[in-house]
Amino acid sequence: MMNIYRKLLALAVVTAGTGLLLSVTVYGDNDREEKDTWLSQSRLDVASVKNSAYQAECGSCHFAYQPGWLPERSWRKLMGGLENHFGDNAELTAEDQGKILDFLVSNAADKSDFKRSKRISGSLKQEDVPLRITDTVYFKRKHHEIPAGYIQGNKMVGSLSNCAACHTRAESGSFNEHEVKIPGVGRWDD
Repeated sequence: MMNIYRKLLALAVVTAGTGLLLSVTVYGDNDREEKDTWLSQSRLDVASVKNSAYQAECGSCHFAYQPGWLPERSWRKLMGGLENHFGDNAELTAEDQGKILDFLVSNAADKSDFKRSKRISGSLKQEDVPLRITDTVYFKRKHHEIPAGYIQGNKMVGSLSNCAACHTRAESGSFNEHEVKIPGVGRWDD
């Protein structure tokens, strides 16, 4: 009798394990399905920013974009042209610039294990050197269904570069679609 219970328990464990493996394997490349698994919920999309110099120098003017959104080559080019940083002079002392560049390069998309960082990196050709996250193929694919009136025509958002306006947990590195709330529109789910 005891042997039957052991076999049933073993069968239940194997079935549960197989189901979990299949859900991760089958839905692994589809964000919509993947986020519904308990395993994916425990992972952040990109590493959060943990650098006080970067937060102070860059985050004082705009959202402190996580380094995992661009590859190393993009951060090097971006930090090499701070005298004309999208129309503004954002020059830093050589020491601060070096420290921030080291942080960005060490945590760049092509060096990260976080899922969205890997996808960003994987969506780029080796010769691609995007200076804006919004210029990456992955980013465009993830946002193409949002009506322009919800973003550019929305004074509370303004542009897709204003991540924290809609992604309620952007600062922590979570960009889960279920956490999106567009100001003046409400919850967004495509």
